Parts: sequence; C-alpha cells; structure tokens
Amino acid sequence: MSSTQTHTKSPCGMAPAGWKNFHVGRDCGHVKWSRNITPKLSVSSGQTVSFDAIDSSNGQLTPTSDASAITTLNLGIANPVFGPILVQDAQPGDVLKVEVLNLEVADWGWSAIIPGFGLLADEYPEPEIKIWSLDREQGFAKLNNARIPLRPFLGCMGLAPSHDEELSTVPPTHAGGNMDCRELGVGSTVYLPVQTPGALFSCGDGHAAQGHGEVCGTAIETPIRATLRFELCKNQPWVTAPQYQTPPQIQIPNPLPDLGTFGALGVAPDLFQAAKSATRNLVQWLVATKGLTRSEAYILASVAGDLKIAEIVNVPNYEVALTVPLGIFS
Repeated sequence: MSSTQTHTKSPCGMAPAGWKNFHVGRDCGHVKWSRNITPKLSVSSGQTVSFDAIDSSNGQLTPTSDASAITTLNLGIANPVFGPILVQDAQPGDVLKVEVLNLEVADWGWSAIIPGFGLLADEYPEPEIKIWSLDREQGFAKLNNARIPLRPFLGCMGLAPSHDEELSTVPPTHAGGNMDCRELGVGSTVYLPVQTPGALFSCGDGHAAQGHGEVCGTAIETPIRATLRFELCKNQPWVTAPQYQTPPQIQIPNPLPDLGTFGALGVAPDLFQAAKSATRNLVQWLVATKGLTRSEAYILASVAGDLKIAEIVNVPNYEVALTVPLGIFS
C-alpha cells in the first residue's frame, strides 16, 4: 500500500479477486460504537477477515499536509473503525478471541500536536505536524537524527456496547475500542468480552510505531491493512475487560542496536501529574542533548518513548518514568 496506490473498492463483506477470506473495505467505516449499526458481514468462529483501514484522520491528512491542516481537522469524523462484523452464535458473557495474523502499513504516516490534545496540551498550544516516510524494507522511520523502528499495530479493536447509546470511538471501553496498546502487533492475541448478540467487531486506527503512553496524543498514524482470525470462547468469566497475549520478543524485528535506555522520572502525589513531569523532563533532555526542537522532542517521546509507573507505594509521592531507547540515535 502506498500514498500513490489505491485498492479496488469492493462491496462490504465481499472479497476482492485473489482473496480467499472475507474482506472489509475502506467504505465500511463508522465513528461510533453502536449495536444498531448493520453488520457488514457475518462470520463463524475460526474464520479470517481482512480489513482496509484509513488513517485516524479519516483521510483528512495526506503526505502533503502541513500544520495548517491541523487547524481545520473535523474531529467529529476522526478515529474511524471498520466493520462491524457479526460473529455467529456470540452472546453476552462470551469472549471473542482475536488473533492478529498480518499488518501492512502504507509508505507514509503522520504525527501531530493538536491544540487541546495530549498530555502537555497546555504547554503546546500551536499545531504541528510531522509527515513520515516509512521505510518498510529497512523497518524504520526517521525524525531528524533519530530512526524509529516500525512496530505496526491497530490502535482500535472493539465490540459494540450492550445498550442503545452510541459511544465515541475515541475513549476505550470495557469491550476494547481505542486501546492504543503497542503490544497488539502481529502474533498477538486479544480477548474481548462480548456485550451484545453477534459481538459486532470493528477495528482501525493503524499505527506504524508508538511509545507506551502516546504522550503527544498521536502515534505514527497510517493507513493499514489488517488480517485477523476470530474464535468464539465460552466459559471465560475472568475476561471482563480486554486482555491480551504477545508472542516471544525475538519475533519482533529491530533494525537498530540495543544500547540501553535513557529515562526521566516525574515525582508527584498524583500519577497524572507525575506523568506530565516525566514527559516534560525527557523533552528537555532531548532538546538539550539531541538537537531537537521542543515539538520534535514531544513527538519523539510519543512515538518512541515508554511511559510507566516506577513506584506507586511510597505515599504520598509516586514516580512515573518515561524512557527512550538510545539505539534510535545510533
């Protein structure tokens, strides 16, 4: 998939020539979780479905976009997901097992600072955009003197809610949705609790790379083609929110050397404030030592940094760490 190529559109639920399994096309997008959306296809347990997903801007941003495009974004149509598909015999109380078999990103992506959005939104009031060229053969994207390993995943995988209320696709729910969990790449398995008959699964929000925390509010956002296999599971009452299993790390290619990490700590009596402090401190280090602008450093922290709780028991202060792999600067 490239910025200059398009796939032949086909009706929802019908496979293009050469595909052996079901397919959900780009014309099957929606921006609400709802059990009242007509399913685009029906599958049985064990079947495989491919999805073509537009990027999270819903096509509003392109490889030629500049920062002015951020100011005109219609956030009401952002973060589309594609589907839904009905899984036969699925009932509330069941669990839908989703295996991620393959992910193909485009040859471009974008990251942005969107005013009012992100962990440090009050400190970054101006819009910024970074258009990435994704070197799929070498497996990385470049920002200034840093190379970011590509590690694709779907930001959104979720099921329809149990009620008639429509839910935004932006916040995650107990049935999945916009989880933005970078662990859910090829080889991973996701378990989602079924809320309504048929499950009604949708997915989207392709990411070429993202750090834990996604601190500026965006990853490397990209169109994506995903191939998923579905299995209906009974009698798993412990799955009341999304759970997942990942493959051995050795299966994840990394074109860069492991030179350790550099981390900044944030200390505060509130985890959210500690996370903001850690992010702010890492941005300052990146600017001072790596020649990045503040905006570049913030975006880099979002797509390559890992935000984690370092300590949560020594009240009244907690520690959050934000780290980056030093190999990206080699």
